[in-house]
Amino acid sequence: MTGGMMLLEILVAALLIIGAAFTLIGSYGLLKLDQPMKRLHAPTKASTLGVGSLLLASMIHAFASGDASLHELLVMAFLFVTAPISGNFIAKVHLHRQRGGKELPPPPEEKTWATYAEQ
Repeated sequence: MTGGMMLLEILVAALLIIGAAFTLIGSYGLLKLDQPMKRLHAPTKASTLGVGSLLLASMIHAFASGDASLHELLVMAFLFVTAPISGNFIAKVHLHRQRGGKELPPPPEEKTWATYAEQ
């Protein structure tokens, strides 16, 4: 194995670890945060960076092995365009419902696994 190939493999491994960490943090935030505006940032920010990092690792590995294709690039472009737009729509609906006099229902009082328990 040459030095350049080893460097590419280290880069791919680092991107996989970073992507997995961002995706895990985003998923945990989606489950544990209790209000919609707090929950909004977990999947749109952290998970987008996580999946983008995983796709970048896949593109680098495919390019290094000679099987380069544009599938990963197209998926990444679609993800980076749709995730912020859907997050913006969720935020607008939340703000619209608050201004319209219809207050959102409060989160459940019981401390279950799907709510953030402050201590």
